[in-house]
Amino acid sequence: MQNSHIVVDHVGREAAAGPFPEDLNEVLSPAMAKAAYTEISSWPAYEPSPLRSLEDLAASLSLGALYYKDESTRLGLGSFKALGGAYAVLRLAATQIEAKTGSKALLSDIRSGHYAEALSHLTVVTATDGNHGRSVAWGAQMVGCACRIYIHAGVSEGRKQAMEALGATVIRISGDYDESLKVCAAEAKYNSWFIVSDTSYPGYMTLPRHVMAGYSVMATEVLQQLGGKKPTHIFLQAGVGGLAAAICARFWQQLGDQKPRTIIVEPTRAACVLESARQNKPMTVEITEETIMAGLSCGEVSLLAWDVLSKGASDFITIGEDGIGPAMRLLASGKAGGGQIVAGESAVPGLLGAIGMASRADLRKQLDLGPDSVVLVFGCEGATDPAIYDAIIKEHSDHDDSLMEPWHG
Repeated sequence: MQNSHIVVDHVGREAAAGPFPEDLNEVLSPAMAKAAYTEISSWPAYEPSPLRSLEDLAASLSLGALYYKDESTRLGLGSFKALGGAYAVLRLAATQIEAKTGSKALLSDIRSGHYAEALSHLTVVTATDGNHGRSVAWGAQMVGCACRIYIHAGVSEGRKQAMEALGATVIRISGDYDESLKVCAAEAKYNSWFIVSDTSYPGYMTLPRHVMAGYSVMATEVLQQLGGKKPTHIFLQAGVGGLAAAICARFWQQLGDQKPRTIIVEPTRAACVLESARQNKPMTVEITEETIMAGLSCGEVSLLAWDVLSKGASDFITIGEDGIGPAMRLLASGKAGGGQIVAGESAVPGLLGAIGMASRADLRKQLDLGPDSVVLVFGCEGATDPAIYDAIIKEHSDHDDSLMEPWHG
């Protein structure tokens, strides 16, 4: 695997210019992002996740700066998903209390257990590859309601046990993620349970907006941590697209026509967003083989996410499987800069995409990547399955050192 071979496919589009479009406020408005930040930053376990400067890797790629938002310790759950699912459960609980009592409940009162008895009859459900389910289970535990989680055949036993440890009932189905979503939706409808999903589809839009609002906290933190320095490029991994859309939207809202160029990165085995860009409409792709990037194994793009990405993202790329282990080991070694970083399988696709684009002369020129570029990537998880993480870190590949090869333009 040479660096120039990391990027497998690329689709370029003309991103919309100017300020954040008013119609996209229906997806994620500045007020929603502010409300999420105000609430989540008040949680007892909250602290901003680190923004690490990968200065050595940036130098080898002849980039001005390369920043890595490290979500490996977020709220004790080890992933950015902690920001979305739990927040959406709180918002759902508030809606249910208002429907029953006619008065609004403070989210802080719900968190303190004031409404635990009233919420004990509520059941929340979701389908997940692991991290979102942990967040929903944690949110359910926080408010005192029941939680059922549907996982597909490819979800590891370690991730299943992590959700069960938070009090969730976990049901494994035989198909892929999209099949688990269908089973979850059918059983929720039959039993009058409430789905808390990070993907949106016709008839289901409200809670995914709150999930995305939770994710946008990361962008708010980065803007504070950069202290006025503006990123020129953001590489964002996508499963259903919620993370990517939330980050894209928040930077667009804050920076307007100075927003960074947004590049979406997916596995070749689950490239629903790239295919949507190619066809210029939301698309579903069949997953015939699971990717090692477990959190990105999604065959259908979220409609809300596509609304944002179709206007705000300029490039859509796919990467193969071979670079994941070397990238994880590079970060763990500390050789990239920023200290030794624990990065899970789904944490490194954005970073790999940045390395791949910066290592190809044609794409580097097309994206205007160079010594003045300030590149931002999001390391969205740590070792969410320690056994899998340890096994990958202990491996060795002849490709491990290739990611630090200097750029020769």
